[in-house]
Amino acid sequence: MDFKRLLAFFAIALAILMGWEQLFPSPKPSPAQQQAAQQQQTAATAKTEAALAPATPITVTTDTVKAVIDEKSGDLRQLTLLKYEANGDEKKPFVLFNDSKDYTYVAQAELLDAQGNNVLKGVNFTAAQKDYTLNGDKVEVRLSAPETNGLKIDKVYTFAKGSYLINVRFDVANSSGHPVSLNANYNVVRDNSEPEGQGYFTHSYVGPVVYTPEGDFQKVEFSDLDDDAKSGKDEAEYVRRTRSGWLGMIEHHFMATWILQPKDQASICAAGDCRIDIKRRSDNLYSASASIPLTAAPGNGSTVIAANLYAGPQTTDVIAGIADNLQLAKDYGKVHWFASPLFWLLNQLHNIIGNWGWAIVALTVIVKAVLYPLTNASYRSMAKMRAVAPKLQAIKEKYGDDRMAQQQAMMQMYKDEKINPLGGCLPMLLQIPVFIGLYWALFASVELRQAPWLGWIHDLSRPDPFYILPLIMAATMFVQTYLNPPPTDPMQAKMMKIMPLIFSVMFFFFPAGLVLYWVVNNLLTIAQQWYINKSIEKQRAQGEVVS
Repeated sequence: MDFKRLLAFFAIALAILMGWEQLFPSPKPSPAQQQAAQQQQTAATAKTEAALAPATPITVTTDTVKAVIDEKSGDLRQLTLLKYEANGDEKKPFVLFNDSKDYTYVAQAELLDAQGNNVLKGVNFTAAQKDYTLNGDKVEVRLSAPETNGLKIDKVYTFAKGSYLINVRFDVANSSGHPVSLNANYNVVRDNSEPEGQGYFTHSYVGPVVYTPEGDFQKVEFSDLDDDAKSGKDEAEYVRRTRSGWLGMIEHHFMATWILQPKDQASICAAGDCRIDIKRRSDNLYSASASIPLTAAPGNGSTVIAANLYAGPQTTDVIAGIADNLQLAKDYGKVHWFASPLFWLLNQLHNIIGNWGWAIVALTVIVKAVLYPLTNASYRSMAKMRAVAPKLQAIKEKYGDDRMAQQQAMMQMYKDEKINPLGGCLPMLLQIPVFIGLYWALFASVELRQAPWLGWIHDLSRPDPFYILPLIMAATMFVQTYLNPPPTDPMQAKMMKIMPLIFSVMFFFFPAGLVLYWVVNNLLTIAQQWYINKSIEKQRAQGEVVS
C-alpha cells in the first residue's frame, strides 16, 4: 500500500482500539444496585483490613508450585510457579505471590462474626510441621487455632498434583451450645507495581477483575480505586452483589482468582448474596474481596466452609473447566470477539501439529487464504497504480506547481485506465480487526510461554535472542516497498524507505511468536503482490483491458 494508506491503516487501527469501549461499553450495574450494596459492604470489610505482619513461614512444595503460608495468620504469602521461568531471568522460576520489599501480592481467607469482626483476631494458628512435600495426588496443610468463644477452627490448605487450584477450607466445631452466625471473607491483596517484563510495546492490563452473571467481565483500574480513596466515595463501576462468578487480580499470562461457583457445582453463596468489594486499603494496597454469608454454625455441632483459589497461568483449556467464563481473565483487550476464535483455531492447529511455532505459520496461511478476496482486490488496485506510476510522474512534471491542473489530469488518467485510486482502501480496512485480534491472541497466550519453534527460538513469548526474525521482517518490508506503487512525493518516498527500519526496531522487543506471524504474513503478501503485478503488467503489454 502507498504511504497515505499505511498511515490510514495504523490511524484507524488505533482509533478502533481507543474507541471500542465507547462503541460497545461494558455492562454496568444500575445506580440502585450500587447504592444498596455500598450501604452493606463498607462496615464489614473495614473491620477485616489489617497491615501484613512479618510471616512465620510454612513451606509447601508440589510438582507445580512452592508455596509459603504464614503460620500465624494462615495467609498465602508467596507462590512460586516451578514450571514457568521468571520474566527477567530465565534461570529463575516465576514468582506470582510475594510479600517482600520487591512487591506485595498475597491471598487471604478469614471468618467473620455477625458484626464483621475477624473471629480469630489476636489468635494465632499453629501447624504440625514447617515443611510439606507432595508425595501422592494431594498434600494437606492443617493450621489449628485454640478454642475461642466456644469455636474451634482449623484452616486447611489442599494442594493437588499437576494443579494450580488450591482449596482453602475452614473446619469449625461449635461447643457454645447455641448457633453462631459467621461470614467468610476471601481476599486477594496486591500493590499497583508493574510486573517485571512490562514494556512500552508489550504492555497488558494489571489489576482487579470480577466476573458475575449480572455484569459480565469487568476490570477495575487501580486509578479508579485511587480516585475513590481520595474522594471518600465508592464509585468504581462493578457489580457488588452476586450469587455466582469469580474475582481476583490478573496480569500478563497469570492470575489469582477466588471461585464463587465452580464449574457445574453449587455456588458458595448459597446462603445469600455474596458482597464484592474492590478498593484501595488504608495501607495503600489494593484488595479484591468477596464476603460470603454462611448458614449458622449449629450449637454443639460442626460445619465446613471451603472455597477454591486458582493461582497460576491463564491456560485456556484449564481455566475454562474451573468456572464459567474464567477464560475471560485471559485479557484480549477490546478485541476479544476476534481474538478468542483466532486463538481457538490456533489451539486446534497446535493439537494437530504439536508445535506452537508451526501452528502460528499454519494459522497465518489459513487467515491469509480466508482474507484472499479482500486482499486480492487491494493488491490489484495497488498493482494498477504501480503500472501507471510513470504516467503519474509525467503529469507531475508537466504541470509543476499547478495543483488544480495536476488533479484534473490525474483524475482523467484514472478514468481512462479504469482505476479507482481508493479501490484498495475498504478491503484493507476490513482486515484491521482481524490483524489486531491476531496480535492479542498471540500476545496474551501463556501457551506460547517457553514454547520452542526451531533452532534458536526456544521461547515464542520472548524476543528473538539473535534478532533474526526482526531483521527478516525488515527485509520483507523493504521488498514490499518496491512492489507497491512508488509515492510521487519525494518526502513520502524517503519515509517509505525509513519505515521498515523503524518497524524492525519496534519488533526487536516483540515476542518472537508475534514477529513470526508478521514475517510469514509478509512473505505471503510479497508472493501474492508479485504475482498480481506480473499478471497486470502482462495484460497491459498485450493491450488487454485490466479490470
